[in-house]
Amino acid sequence: MKNIYRQKTALKCVSLTIAIFAAALASSALCASTAQAAECPRKDALGKDALGTSRILSVDAATTPRVGLKSFPQTLPLRDHEVVLTFDDGPSPPTTQRILAALAQECVHATFFLIGRSASAHPDLVRRIAAEGHTIGHHTWSHPNLGRIKPEEVNGEIDRGIAADEMALHGTSTTTPSTPFFRFPYFESRSATLEMLQSRGIVVFGADFWASDWNPMTPDQELSLLIERLDAARKGIILLHDPKARTAAMLPAFLRYLKENNYRVVHLVPAAPSGDRR
Repeated sequence: MKNIYRQKTALKCVSLTIAIFAAALASSALCASTAQAAECPRKDALGKDALGTSRILSVDAATTPRVGLKSFPQTLPLRDHEVVLTFDDGPSPPTTQRILAALAQECVHATFFLIGRSASAHPDLVRRIAAEGHTIGHHTWSHPNLGRIKPEEVNGEIDRGIAADEMALHGTSTTTPSTPFFRFPYFESRSATLEMLQSRGIVVFGADFWASDWNPMTPDQELSLLIERLDAARKGIILLHDPKARTAAMLPAFLRYLKENNYRVVHLVPAAPSGDRR
């Protein structure tokens, strides 16, 4: 009888342990779900469904070493009405914060090509960009025209920018980028530099079209120009600049236009190293 009692007691303890463990898992799942909901509201400021990120596209230097029809003969394999949002020249408070707020309101993710000097000046903002789910690419240390500086200075400018971005993001200075995405300032490249980047597994990004937001114009003028180019292209990699106040002011309206006209936003991430693929 004593043995039977002990067995029943042991079974109750096991059942209680399982119940506690299951409750803990449920609580953890609920917390995770709540955190995701807090990070990405499903409704915009007007109570309508948020635009959202349609899908995630892995980009691999082995298959797509250079993309963007403004500079290269190929671009990303986007479907009709799919766009990729990219921002250059940041981080730059307060406009980058306004860009991030607009993207967060619509649950949209983008790629930010950072200038190393600016990343060093604003490391907290770099970490915020990454923490909010965006992809961080590289855009040199000081934004020179790499086609016009001495060839022996080019690699140093690229690597110094990568190292500064990595230091701001991870606290470690390295010239091996955690996200191997790079964009040339002014889209000026040399064949030797393109080959060097490809040999290092770094994807070079051009763009398929842009808003020309480096030119003086109002936010409304920029919006009209961008919509005109988007509707002509119907898809593509879009180049914008987060330090531009006119772009920060224009972005909420542009995201609404995407939503109202059935465009979908694709988020870019680097492909896993070949040894990590399943």
